[in-house]
Amino acid sequence: MDGSVAWLVTTVGCLVGVAGVVVAAVALARARQRPKPAGPGDPFRDTDADALRGDPRKLKPGDIVEIRQVSYAVRGSVHLVEGAWSWAEHLLDTVDGAKRWLSVEEDPDLELVLWDAEPAATITPGAPTIDFAGRRYSWEESGQARYSATGSTGLDPSGTVRYHDYRAQGGARLAFEAYGEAGWEVARGERLHRSEVMVYPQGGPGKVS
Repeated sequence: MDGSVAWLVTTVGCLVGVAGVVVAAVALARARQRPKPAGPGDPFRDTDADALRGDPRKLKPGDIVEIRQVSYAVRGSVHLVEGAWSWAEHLLDTVDGAKRWLSVEEDPDLELVLWDAEPAATITPGAPTIDFAGRRYSWEESGQARYSATGSTGLDPSGTVRYHDYRAQGGARLAFEAYGEAGWEVARGERLHRSEVMVYPQGGPGKVS
């Protein structure tokens, strides 16, 4: 009799232990299936402007962008990464063939700059200040980034770029870029207000109009 009771107690104990393992396994599986909370978003991001005017962060070749009432086609896009920092530059083309660049960056606020190339410029970067076209520009930052290009940019699909950025009073920009082993390219930039840019998406990624 005592042996039977001992056997029964042992059996019940084993069943309880197995049940505990099953419950723990089910709870763990359910915990793994729960969606992870989304990371904190930018509380100051102007989502209303993105909804009404399109999101410049999502520009791609083939899109149309209107800047100060002038329409441009995005011919190609260059996405650059340097450490934890990333930004994009888009080659714009008008129906008259005029080409400009639009840079899109968040640092942390959205910054849009419209660039005009200066192919005849003979200046080189490196000095603390540079006088060009009647303005004095002061050095702001420099570095080297990796890039990937899509659409028609005239660049290899991927590679590295060196850059030096300068800024004048009033926010005017002067930029030097050297892709791969090429020489320095010079461009002057003007910062845009968010309301001056309207984006019209035109189809799938990589499509060039």
